[in-house]
Amino acid sequence: MTTRLKRPGAALAAALCWAGCTAVRAQEEVAAAAAAAAPAVPRLDTGDTAFVALCSLVVLLMTLPGLALFYGGLARSKNVLSVLMQVFSVASLVSLLFALYGYSLTFADGGAWQAVIGGTDKLGLRGVGQDALQGTIPELLYFLFMLMFAAITPAIIVGAFAERMRFSAVMVFMALWFTLNYVPMAHMAWGGGWVFQLGVQDFAGGNVVHVNVGIASLVAAWLVGRRKGFGTAQLAPHNMTMTMTGGSLLWVGWLGFCGGCVLAANGFAMLVIVNCMLASCAGAMSWMAVEWWHRGKPSMLGVVSGAIAGLVAITPACGFVGPMGAILLGLLVSPVCVWAVEQLKPALGLDDSFDVFGVHGVGGIVGGLLTPVFALPALGGLGFAEGRSIGSQALVQLGVVLFSVAYSAASSWIALKLTARLCGGLRVDDDQEIEGLDLSSHGEVGYRYTN
Repeated sequence: MTTRLKRPGAALAAALCWAGCTAVRAQEEVAAAAAAAAPAVPRLDTGDTAFVALCSLVVLLMTLPGLALFYGGLARSKNVLSVLMQVFSVASLVSLLFALYGYSLTFADGGAWQAVIGGTDKLGLRGVGQDALQGTIPELLYFLFMLMFAAITPAIIVGAFAERMRFSAVMVFMALWFTLNYVPMAHMAWGGGWVFQLGVQDFAGGNVVHVNVGIASLVAAWLVGRRKGFGTAQLAPHNMTMTMTGGSLLWVGWLGFCGGCVLAANGFAMLVIVNCMLASCAGAMSWMAVEWWHRGKPSMLGVVSGAIAGLVAITPACGFVGPMGAILLGLLVSPVCVWAVEQLKPALGLDDSFDVFGVHGVGGIVGGLLTPVFALPALGGLGFAEGRSIGSQALVQLGVVLFSVAYSAASSWIALKLTARLCGGLRVDDDQEIEGLDLSSHGEVGYRYTN
């Protein structure tokens, strides 16, 4: 009697145990499926953070002192300090404006205006605290990295009107240009705007930075006018040692400029850096060869200009091509830039003092249009988005380049016209230009003796 009672009890206990275990397993499976379906929670990666922080620092080095020294050497000695002052001050001004409203209008959600401009949620870096993340890095670091892009881009335009523009006009123009041009362009390309949605192959800012400043420089050279003695007097660079030093710092910073855009310390970032390195070397050798053949002697200015032309061209392509494609792109871009500097510039009759359009504008256009060619897997590239052919991608590239040219021309013209109205003109007086901007604008000189 007792045995009969125990057996049903044991069976019932086993059944309950089995049912409980099955329920637990089912709950675990449901939880695992839910975890897999849920978006991954961003987590800080110290390796990525250290890499992007390093890239941010070398991009600062690219601007200060790199760009300043590069331009300073290209100026005449009586204007060297004015050029250094302009680059330094513009970078400082734009960095503040980027923190106040540029970052928000570039990267915050713009709502109904998202296609062309961002929103105001992050004005004054609101909500961008030490615990906020952007992917696997702190958002403050992401802000800093993008600030470096904002700081150097307007400063490049200084090379177009060097040695003749009022310092007050320089500062007002840069504030207006940053607001009217750079912020919307950056949002459209990087902040989720309509250019970003097109799927253009522009990895690190070929349009936002180089095509943009190239066209702005043409407009500035046109409206500001030529330097006194242009075409008749000697306006040669005064210190090629300084220019070579600055150009070399630009090269170092450019590797971080493009490599840091990956926002991660991985093999893809290394591919981008290698591509930039090889394109720059190829651009330097190509410019040197053309100049050697054309003039009979290779110059330091030529080889540095070629290195920068290679870097400009690879900027949009560095995340889509392979190393051999990067070399070919660098070899091809320099002859086109030489033509722009030696033939197109005189034909236009514009005094783009340091050939910003000839190197940045033309190099950026060449790089943007040739990116789909060298992105072909047959040429070692990484290919295109699903469903895209080289023809369809090339049309996207061409359309975005044309838009960049048109928008930059219009916004730069408006910014310069407003500046002229606010500052009572763009140029210094004739006597001040003859004396040199170091003394007339700043009351000090770059060297003890000037000429």
